[in-house]
Amino acid sequence: MRKFGLIGKSLKHSFSEAYFGEKFFKEGIGNCSYSNFEMEDTQSVREWVKQNDIRGFNVTIPFKEAILSMVDECTEEVKAIGASNCIKVIRKGEDIYLTAFNTDVVGIHTCLKSYLPESNKGLILGSGGASKTVQFYLKQHNIPYHTVSRDKQRGDLVYESLNRDLLNDIKLIVNCTPLGTYPNIDEYPRIPFEALTKRHLVFDLIYNPEQTKLLQYSRARGARIHNGMKMLISQAEASWAIWTTD
Repeated sequence: MRKFGLIGKSLKHSFSEAYFGEKFFKEGIGNCSYSNFEMEDTQSVREWVKQNDIRGFNVTIPFKEAILSMVDECTEEVKAIGASNCIKVIRKGEDIYLTAFNTDVVGIHTCLKSYLPESNKGLILGSGGASKTVQFYLKQHNIPYHTVSRDKQRGDLVYESLNRDLLNDIKLIVNCTPLGTYPNIDEYPRIPFEALTKRHLVFDLIYNPEQTKLLQYSRARGARIHNGMKMLISQAEASWAIWTTD
């Protein structure tokens, strides 16, 4: 049995296990399994890979940055971003070699490519690994942006500094925080929703629930909304290609 999986601290929200289970069934992919593995930290990842004969795995909040200290090699993209969501495992005898990739970039492109021509500036909510990936993507496409964090040391703006004038000058808002993820569906980033209009696109990387409070409140103001389901599917397929290519 070839074993794959997802590591994170709390995975009750994740559809990855179900997605890959359905993929294996529909495509007749035998002798494979994909499971969720909750961990407190990444310190025992290498031993976990060895003991469970893991062939490849995804990484989610809050380990996308911490995992880099546990791998043997990073792609140039991962080095530039500083975060990884996909690890390929190569076995040579008793030894294992872990290589870090970032397929979230593929997922973000799938969701945002049609909006790029009209995106003048971006507002990125959050400062973790997912935020770094969105920052990398917007830089690639020459779109200036601000990052927002609860901690002024981690973002160039704090939530209290957001106002109508700032949002009038921005068309793209991307939520990279876990706020609103199941089961904590009543949480949401505190942005000035009254400043949103039909010219705004609000992209929430969360896909469970389908519409977070952030998306509901944004839609009520006329903004276009997009959740993270297409991103999940695109990054998952890109991860599978990496794991199964020699």
